[in-house]
Amino acid sequence: MPKLKTKSSAKKRFRLTGSGKVRANSAFMRHGMRKRSQKMKRKARSSMILSAADARIVKSYMPYG
Repeated sequence: MPKLKTKSSAKKRFRLTGSGKVRANSAFMRHGMRKRSQKMKRKARSSMILSAADARIVKSYMPYG
């Protein structure tokens, strides 16, 4: 059987944790920080765990992840 390819976009944006959850960086942190609340900026600083529905989609892009 031929090998399956990983989507390059998913490779750059997502990582899998040890337990198999999908970790991603938070959005909305590129510009326009003045209008965002301090709480939002603080929470978006770190990476986040994707929801189960989103994780299922991302895992289909990474067959060997």
